[in-house]
Amino acid sequence: MTAQEDNKKLLALYAPLRVADVRDGMDWLGYHHYGSLSADIRPLWRTRACGIARTARYLPFEGPAPLVRGDAYTEWSNHYYNTVATYPWMQDIEPGDFIVLDMSGVDVGLMGSDNTLSCLAKGARGIVTNGGGIRDSDECILQKVPVWCRFVSQKMDQARIRFSEKDIPVALGGVAIRPGDVIVADGDGVIAVPRCAAEEVALYASRELRNDKANRKEKYLALGWEPDRTVLP
Repeated sequence: MTAQEDNKKLLALYAPLRVADVRDGMDWLGYHHYGSLSADIRPLWRTRACGIARTARYLPFEGPAPLVRGDAYTEWSNHYYNTVATYPWMQDIEPGDFIVLDMSGVDVGLMGSDNTLSCLAKGARGIVTNGGGIRDSDECILQKVPVWCRFVSQKMDQARIRFSEKDIPVALGGVAIRPGDVIVADGDGVIAVPRCAAEEVALYASRELRNDKANRKEKYLALGWEPDRTVLP
């Protein structure tokens, strides 16, 4: 089985699962204190996504920034995007990827209304950052870009952040995330499942989801409610 085929298999297992189900599955395997990103990493808008971690790390720019203005600043800004705050990981995106950006907590809008669409066009399922990482937030919401972040930011990249590495282990919200790990995110936040345990976690998480649906369906019927997708098999 190729890596892409294995990814598709995992994504099919996790497609119906909520973060809460995956959290339960992790607990069943002894990962009680691991996997859940800190609660300050929240969805930009209420949605859910799951995908395979594609990681990149950015570091604070050490400076100094040149004392230029106007058209000279435009020229320097173009140089900065082409050589310092680059996005080489974007070229590697495959369908099913979940973009995981370790931004070292920097308050900067690394991703916005334009480049997030480039990610979606390549098949990315979602984006999670441990900084601001997101600007143009109104447009991102309108465009339904699945984003989880600590806060939104007004600031551009120049003199604030620089690309460091890609496809390496990163740390977000107190969790080490490796390329290929499974990321599940919804209104409850984000959870990362180590690749080595992903199939077994999905087994127990699926069992918990089935039990939850059956129990809640009984209560729906007792209340006279029409069953919806959240309680149907």
